[in-house]
Amino acid sequence: MKILTCPLNGPRNISEFSYGGELKPMPDPATCSDVEWADYVFNSANQAGVVTEWWLHNASSYWFLAERHTVSDQVLRTFDPKDMFDRRVDFAPAATPEIAG
Repeated sequence: MKILTCPLNGPRNISEFSYGGELKPMPDPATCSDVEWADYVFNSANQAGVVTEWWLHNASSYWFLAERHTVSDQVLRTFDPKDMFDRRVDFAPAATPEIAG
């Protein structure tokens, strides 16, 4: 049985997880072209070696990052995204309340 260690829930059977893709720099959604955005969303480097990837623990809906060697499939470490990110990215401007008149 293959085990993956969730930073929140501990070691779990791999069947409890979904792969979310490799971590890569996100272009600015407000200024990038459609081609740049499509490349970011749909393409990956697919490199051999150590890659940082997004994983989801399905039962808890917890997203985390894992460093995995793509050739050996060995997971070197898993960690909370807060270790890398310090702010939230909003894709749409906040709605402004309507003023009753």
